[in-house]
Amino acid sequence: MRVGIERKALLAGGAVVAAGAVVLTVALWPDSGGDSAGPAPADSKSARTVASKPSPTRSYPLSKPPSTIPSVREFTAARGPGWKPGGGSVRVRDASLADEGRLVADELGLKYGGRKGKAGAGDVELALGGAKGANPESYRMTVEGGTVRIVGPSDGGVFLGTRTLKQEVHGGGTAPEGVVADEPAKPQRGFMIDIARKHFTADWIKDRIREIGDLKYNQLGLHFSDDQAFRIESDTHPEIVSPQHLTKAEVRDILALAAQRHVTVVPEIDSPGHLGAVIAAHPDLQLRDAAGVPTRGAIDISEPASAKIVDDLLKEFAGLFKGAYWHLGGDEYQALVKQNPEASYPQLATAARQKYGANARVQDLAEGWLNDRAKTMAPFGRKLKAWNDGFFTGGIVRADQDLEVAYWTGKEIGAREPVSYLSAGQKLTNYNDEYLYYVLGQPNTFVYPTGQRIYESWTPLVVRGTTPVPAKYDAQILGGTFAVWCDLAGSQTPAQVAQGIRMPLRATVQKLWDPKKPELTWAQFTALANRLGN
Repeated sequence: MRVGIERKALLAGGAVVAAGAVVLTVALWPDSGGDSAGPAPADSKSARTVASKPSPTRSYPLSKPPSTIPSVREFTAARGPGWKPGGGSVRVRDASLADEGRLVADELGLKYGGRKGKAGAGDVELALGGAKGANPESYRMTVEGGTVRIVGPSDGGVFLGTRTLKQEVHGGGTAPEGVVADEPAKPQRGFMIDIARKHFTADWIKDRIREIGDLKYNQLGLHFSDDQAFRIESDTHPEIVSPQHLTKAEVRDILALAAQRHVTVVPEIDSPGHLGAVIAAHPDLQLRDAAGVPTRGAIDISEPASAKIVDDLLKEFAGLFKGAYWHLGGDEYQALVKQNPEASYPQLATAARQKYGANARVQDLAEGWLNDRAKTMAPFGRKLKAWNDGFFTGGIVRADQDLEVAYWTGKEIGAREPVSYLSAGQKLTNYNDEYLYYVLGQPNTFVYPTGQRIYESWTPLVVRGTTPVPAKYDAQILGGTFAVWCDLAGSQTPAQVAQGIRMPLRATVQKLWDPKKPELTWAQFTALANRLGN
């Protein structure tokens, strides 16, 4: 990758006029052959505003920070007219930014000029560059002399800069003169949807990708297999596919749009529980207790045929979903909610002892199942996740240390505290069902989460319930995911779901992007969301 960095300093320094009365010296990114330089990307500090020298030709009021969701982390103010689209073009300094250039040109009604010529007044220029070791999703956007220049160390960072620009000029707005230096606090910012219990069309899913991409999310989870249905076309096991499903062609369209918006799709085939749709076509694989009573949704993991069918599906869909992440599930295996699993399911107890020794229990067999599925996925090079109630203590078998803990609940029997994972060095993502679970029909104790509660009370450190884990574990919490679960599928239409999650999604990404307390009140944040129309 070329590391071309802007050379000429827009601003040499200035005094902070917002977020604290201190003096800031603006550090320049290393020079490497570009046109201008700007301040280094923000660290963990919240957005700051820096004064600059006035324009030598005309006096303008000092610019104000852009109003965006999520808010930018740092802004260096300047005096000047700012920028708004009107007849210019988008130019790219690097051929690898062509997709980002064409997209923002189309969105802002500009021409796409490619790599030809130098950007001038009215133009937007995109380039790769940045300090060594910079966050790959960081970017710097400079508005000066009627031109916008967005620089980042990767195409993903540049894309995120174009999202800021798009919001700034929405509805006839103006991108303020000055420099934005921005980056996310958390590398994983996700939205997950349960398309197994409720069918959502490809168009609805693509609308959500456009929405979350503009909000700077970078993951979309698709839970497409459960007791109720299996929702994607399968070549290896067509007998398990539900009548209403996505074709592979539709999925490829979804993946192409997600790639354009720098959103990684994270598929999930949950096992060994939540496999009712598979069991419906293969009833011989259903787990039965000592009395012969079937256990809902649970596959019999003592049967080799159970592993084969799940591995067939994992391998097949790994060829379709080629992103960096994969979710193995692992939650709510009903054999383990019994008071004495070994007595209730003697075939599982026998299989555990045969595989792991005389002292092995059913939980060891279940943990081994999860590890075996991780081995199945190993050749595909994915980063693997599993639900926190699929990790056990006190047994012979331990979960693979490389498995990322997707922590969703402390309500399950024997659920471990988040600190028990973190203190052992494991990394986790925050799916806290107290704040981040939108469960259709509000069964059990669930209530629809509100954006205001997330905005005012939740942070990535609040992994379980309402109490944060110690701040020393912050780096091990890789991010968070807002999840839609369709337990009572008929409770809302897809349009109602989209409306119901609108503000929770915006609140969640604000807290994942910037660790500091938001400067806007909830009322102001809501007004901004409505004005931006995103």
